[in-house]
Amino acid sequence: MKLVKLTKKTVADRTRSSARSYDDACGAAHALDLIGERWALLVMRELMFGPKRFSDLRADLPGISANVLTQRLERLEDIGALSRRKLPPPAASHVYELTPWGYEIEPVLGVLGRWAARSPLHDPTLPLSAASLMLSFKTMFDASRAKGLNARIGFRIGDETFLVHIHGGACDAARQALNGADVVFAGQARAIAAAVYGGAPLQALEAEKALWVEGDRALAERFTSLFPLPQKA
Repeated sequence: MKLVKLTKKTVADRTRSSARSYDDACGAAHALDLIGERWALLVMRELMFGPKRFSDLRADLPGISANVLTQRLERLEDIGALSRRKLPPPAASHVYELTPWGYEIEPVLGVLGRWAARSPLHDPTLPLSAASLMLSFKTMFDASRAKGLNARIGFRIGDETFLVHIHGGACDAARQALNGADVVFAGQARAIAAAVYGGAPLQALEAEKALWVEGDRALAERFTSLFPLPQKA
């Protein structure tokens, strides 16, 4: 197979690469050339469960400015990781969504998340988005603890609803209606994480009005035990 030498100009024309490049043929280095800028990977994380409007992305990433978000969206569109489309009336607004290639980054997010959870410097009290919480369930799920369990767990977080389906030793999560949910957690993502990862009692969180549980109480308690965190490094 003949290798084709790409000039810096060719690469820039194809991907509109930023001025900073590792100039390294390693795939990992090129991945960082593509999505290594601050916020880029988190923008992709927020789109992992379906399209969102610009305003939704800003709300889910409270530390990002409108200007930087615009730059990251343009960059991700340029490299082919996401696309922009206009919704039909009466919405008539634009949404951003990952391309099939963009969605392929999900396993990378899982591995990074699990690796970073072992860091003694990790601060779980910082803001947490709904998408991040749902991805964490898929990452930290322990199939051995869910043996024989077939259940649909619903989540109502702000204006979004998600359904986590545990079946056959797998944990799937999707942004969808809560029809058929056996139990529903409603509240802030950080409060749900406190119950699942921090061991906070559901009753205490409900007393603080940070979380509400609707439906099968025993199932809710069991669900919180299915996601053990890895030991700190």
